[in-house]
Amino acid sequence: MLEATNLFFNRAADHLELPEDLRTILLTPRRVVRVEIVTESDDGRLLHHLGFRVQHNSVRGPMKGGLRFHPSMDEDHAASLASLMTWKTAVVDIPYGGAKGGSNCDPSKLSNRELYRITTRFVELMKEVVGPTVDIPAPDVNTNAQVMGWIMDEYTKYYGFSPGVVTGKPLDLFGSLGREEATGRGVMYALQEYLQADGRSLSDVSVSIQGFGNVGSNAARLIAEQGGRIVATSDISGGIANEQGIDIPALLEWTAEHGVVAGFPGAEPIDGADVLTFKADVLIPAALEDALTADNAAEVQAEVVVEAANAPTTPDAHDILHRRGITVIPDILANAGGVTVSYFEWSQNIQQFRWELDRVNQELERVMRRAYGSVADLARDTGLDLRTAAF
Repeated sequence: MLEATNLFFNRAADHLELPEDLRTILLTPRRVVRVEIVTESDDGRLLHHLGFRVQHNSVRGPMKGGLRFHPSMDEDHAASLASLMTWKTAVVDIPYGGAKGGSNCDPSKLSNRELYRITTRFVELMKEVVGPTVDIPAPDVNTNAQVMGWIMDEYTKYYGFSPGVVTGKPLDLFGSLGREEATGRGVMYALQEYLQADGRSLSDVSVSIQGFGNVGSNAARLIAEQGGRIVATSDISGGIANEQGIDIPALLEWTAEHGVVAGFPGAEPIDGADVLTFKADVLIPAALEDALTADNAAEVQAEVVVEAANAPTTPDAHDILHRRGITVIPDILANAGGVTVSYFEWSQNIQQFRWELDRVNQELERVMRRAYGSVADLARDTGLDLRTAAF
């Protein structure tokens, strides 16, 4: 994964004619931390996990990046995602650098108490290298507002009241209005900008969304509210499809009750992988990395891919899509709504002042539309694809 991220970087560096020494400096993480997390299970056994934090670059401000709890989490994943955060915050022009981290634990196999112990032990071991002006974690895969609240609480034990140490916190613990849906809302703005370039709107397109977690579900809801037709989606349980359009409010009620999209009565079951190649105008990969590969990119039927997930497209897949004339709105642009509203949350914490929801959404829209415009203008003027232009 790190190799793929660096390949995309080097393609842009080739166009910029960056010297090798500068490339090395820009690609090398500032700090890499690995810790051993030993905690006790509910039945008294010892649990052993590893924790990671890769702090890539702090030239533009405090480092910023998610905290992922997933069995696949390792140093390579953290390094790749940390560098993407550096480029992402630069693309949307907010004063942060990039970081990423997490643990290789599997929350689906842990009780809430066990997850709490792992989280607080992680903070205890990492507390010297994170902080409101150093490195500010946020939710990522398998972490949420509750986990962020635990982190803030644990960090506060050592350094006093510090709401700015993490973002994506619950509202009652100094979180921001609009943060939960921010990434999905940013995806919607990016897609709107793409469509507006040739006089279309969301009501003119059908959309397939791989992943119905926080990002995918919010993107689906917001796009549907603007008239977009969501024709397929999926999660760990499999996929569902309805060519006439899935009733997204009903699906949200279903998943709130059942936890998964499988069995939803308003759509037909399909294989989860088929969501990526389902016939739709727009494809939004909103799950994990490497969803689009050389094996399936030739089967994609969408005209545009909006990368709501981090690194969902391998370089080989990107090249196939580019040759086929399929536009890819890259992750470092399309999913930057989350880190943008995290910046707003952090700013509110520093100011000890809460913004109203309208202000959060208006500021997010301004940032996303400006960033898309600058990338699209550069792509047009240079003949580059949007990903290379963004990098």
